[in-house]
Amino acid sequence: MGLLLGTAACGGGSGDGEDAEAGAVSESVEAGDPVEGGSITVGLEAETNSWLPSEGTFNQPGLNVAYAIYDPLMQRAEDGQVRPYLAESLEPNEDLTEWTLTLRPGVTFHDGTPLNAEALKTVFDTYLKAPDSRLAAQLAEVTSLDVVDELTATYTLSQTNAAFPDQLVGAAGWPFSPTAAAAAGPDAGANPVGTGPFRFVSWQRDSRLVVEKNEDYWQEGMPYLDQITFRPIPDEDTRLQSLRSRDIDVMQSLRQSTVIQARDFDNVNNFEHLGSNSGGLTLNTSRPPFDDVRVRQALVHAVDQEGLIEVLGGSGVTPPQTQFWSPDSPWYSEEVADTYPGFDPEKAQELYDEYINDPERSDGKPVGENLSFTFQCPPDPSLNELSQLYQALWSNLGAQVQLQPTEQAAWIQDMLARDYDTGCTRVGADRDPYLVFDDAFTDGPLNMTAFQDEGIDEQLEILRTTTDTDARKAAVEEIGLILNENVPNAFSGGTLTVLATDESIRNLDGWTFPDGTKGNGANASTAMWAHVWRVE
Repeated sequence: MGLLLGTAACGGGSGDGEDAEAGAVSESVEAGDPVEGGSITVGLEAETNSWLPSEGTFNQPGLNVAYAIYDPLMQRAEDGQVRPYLAESLEPNEDLTEWTLTLRPGVTFHDGTPLNAEALKTVFDTYLKAPDSRLAAQLAEVTSLDVVDELTATYTLSQTNAAFPDQLVGAAGWPFSPTAAAAAGPDAGANPVGTGPFRFVSWQRDSRLVVEKNEDYWQEGMPYLDQITFRPIPDEDTRLQSLRSRDIDVMQSLRQSTVIQARDFDNVNNFEHLGSNSGGLTLNTSRPPFDDVRVRQALVHAVDQEGLIEVLGGSGVTPPQTQFWSPDSPWYSEEVADTYPGFDPEKAQELYDEYINDPERSDGKPVGENLSFTFQCPPDPSLNELSQLYQALWSNLGAQVQLQPTEQAAWIQDMLARDYDTGCTRVGADRDPYLVFDDAFTDGPLNMTAFQDEGIDEQLEILRTTTDTDARKAAVEEIGLILNENVPNAFSGGTLTVLATDESIRNLDGWTFPDGTKGNGANASTAMWAHVWRVE
């Protein structure tokens, strides 16, 4: 959950060759020659509410299904650059306010209707920009999508945006049939029709979703598999044992302890990825006492990151995180890492005491009265332990911390409404930094901490208006320094993710663009299923 340039995934074997710092398994998996036919079952950590791009909440489980049914107009390459995938090209005008997209000829949706500029425009106008669309806020600056000719359309923006191509990697860039969606009406989210390698067959909510090979797929020779069944299995132990018993062929997980256990399975390959998504802490800066930076700094200095990582099962596997970017990201800053407010109980106590003894303290409580607040987190067993550790660490300062286990969907809604004190979340994402920070720290619905800063606004303007890499890196670094000083968020460790597979599953991390450019692998436990095959 939380705020959602890629890095290459690390191919894995079973059990040996570990790199403890990076959390990667170094043994590579030889894909061999492609094999046609066969079916697989994929166990996912959660269900998704709708498969219509404008309705669905597409975290990692939903992305895995989406990449079977839909093709992204743009995708991330191994070097983190965003490149055309389903699109043939995407070109900006001089001031980056117009982006002209050219489609590949001859591509059709699963219902036989053509993917053309008119279809893109209808989807954009009728669904993506609708008032109830989950993408409406994300696309607020796109004032129109205009048809140039049959295969060409132009996105017009209200302002310069150098990061716009990244928007078309996500759900806003997954074309779906407007004809099929109109025919299905309110049931369109349960009957997805894309251009992807697999056609939708059936969906039993909270049980299974089945797709079958698209015989008319635009990439010749693909997909290789005949059928994929996706099964939501929320319980980590059940999903893990389902892989061990071969009830499923692929298991997706973002839990460190699960990733480590999967390494010990015989005849299993682990495709792991440690990206910029980190376990984290979110603080509601719009609510006393968290509106005072001294309180935020005190709570963060009181946090033992290594202890949090140990509770989450990541000791020796996932390194502590200090910023929104992992060390292998092009946006990572050593200076930001050096200034992160690390574990310092004495400094924490000093800041805490300074606040509670301040006659002008923002919560209006009497001088000397200890802080009292609620900490929310989903009721997963490992997260329950995590919550208890936060409670103990802050109790050492004198704070009275009430734990409130909250189901993930409700917790996300509380954060979006800013109706919370503090709690656990996931922070950071392998996306363009402008999109990450603009979502998180401007006056928009995804600013869950309510934190804003003029210095961040100035750096966002640089990220928005230039494609110069050095200038953008400097802006990202400055934002990181501001965040370290003001700590609306804090971090535990990076999130090591895995797609653990039966050894018969091949090429899960070896997908390429149509021109042969290498993709970003099994990034964040997701796969491009058109490129996957099974050997007997």
